[in-house]
Amino acid sequence: MFLDIFDVKKPVFGMLHFKGESRQEKLDRCLKEAEIYRDNGVDAVIVEDYFGDAQDVEAGLKLLSEKGGFKIGVNILDDWPLSWKLAKKYNAQFIQVDSVAGHLDPKEDLEYGKMIEEYMKEGGMYVIGGVRFKYKPILSGNDLETDLKIGMSRCHAIAVTGEGTGKDSPTEKIKEFRKIVNDFPLIVAAGLNKDTVFEKLSISEAAIVGSTFKDNRKDTGDVSAEHVKEFMEEVYRLRSTL
Repeated sequence: MFLDIFDVKKPVFGMLHFKGESRQEKLDRCLKEAEIYRDNGVDAVIVEDYFGDAQDVEAGLKLLSEKGGFKIGVNILDDWPLSWKLAKKYNAQFIQVDSVAGHLDPKEDLEYGKMIEEYMKEGGMYVIGGVRFKYKPILSGNDLETDLKIGMSRCHAIAVTGEGTGKDSPTEKIKEFRKIVNDFPLIVAAGLNKDTVFEKLSISEAAIVGSTFKDNRKDTGDVSAEHVKEFMEEVYRLRSTL
């Protein structure tokens, strides 16, 4: 049902990272980059406190919701409750959580699972949840299949990555996840570029993109309309085959 909120197959989500020296500079960049995404066919934006903080994210959410015309996700890193709260407050469509299973020892995971269960019972918000996500430890003691099945009970789409920001999400890892999750929505959440998106998005349902959209192809850059356009051309080519 999460993917039904999009009018296309294989939606693409662009990251907004809140780089800047002042709140106003961050907001100006947030709006400019969101408009570049929208105007070049990106299907949603994810506001994240990657360079900023939660206050920057809330200000950005307020700005984007007032402007209208954007589908929005929220990721306050390692803070599910605040992501959920802000997403609800500003009518975002979903939150992204970097890890929903596998990164905690069993005792901590039990409490984490109880918290998630309460939010999922509340409903009214879609959740993209990572498993074996970049930079996250594996402390559960479970095999991949077990952690993925736990993760699927805690979100509406599973996010898969490689080892780090801007680093390739290996095709074999995506295929391994695909085999286990079957037809549960799978999102490639790191390392895609115009040369790999056709192959990797063919295996998955959606993509989260940050670094390759930047002018320097790194997270520290500014979103480039040219880079967004060339990436989305490959996405359109894939969609035309469906």
